Amino acid sequence: MELKALFLNCSLKNSNEPSNTDALYKEAESIFHEEGVESETIRAADYNISYGISEDEGEGDEWPIIFEKVKAADIVIIGTPLWLGEKSSVATLVIERLYGGSGITNEKGQSVYYNKVGGVVITGNEDGAKNAARSILYAFSHIGFTVPPNVDTYWVGEAGPGASYIEANGHKNDFSVGHAKTMAHNLIHFANMFQKHAIPAEGNTME
Repeated sequence: MELKALFLNCSLKNSNEPSNTDALYKEAESIFHEEGVESETIRAADYNISYGISEDEGEGDEWPIIFEKVKAADIVIIGTPLWLGEKSSVATLVIERLYGGSGITNEKGQSVYYNKVGGVVITGNEDGAKNAARSILYAFSHIGFTVPPNVDTYWVGEAGPGASYIEANGHKNDFSVGHAKTMAHNLIHFANMFQKHAIPAEGNTME
């Protein structure tokens, strides 16, 4: 079966504006395309996502549109800029909504996120990338996703105001680009493994 990757870009900007985080993600996306993985990008700021911890917060909530895509995906990557050394408020909102759907089960009675893999892409002007990655990857693991090794890629500029990833030619940074490619390959390896050998429903089903 063809794998599906979903990139949830949690920039504060909607899709009418360029995103540095999306620019770094495209390094991983190129690997997905080479390996025949279907990839889709969603800019969370384009949607009216209500606050809450359920899969559907009712009238006006557009999270269910995104949630259906999450359920169909094998690979889910959260992208976020850094603000004050932390992931964006939009990323926090998306994680809360993902958490709200973790009680839904697959056909084996496990969380619907079982046999899916997660990764993270981060860009910012200053430090905080590892802190944000730790937070997001823990959230993935806690709600049922599998986190393979080396599935975080990031780029940060020097301390203080300055150019961001696109303006600073971040695509020339071997570390960031190399980690993006490693992330893509490891996510693909594990997603393929789960398609062939799913996690057994032993001691991990929801009553």
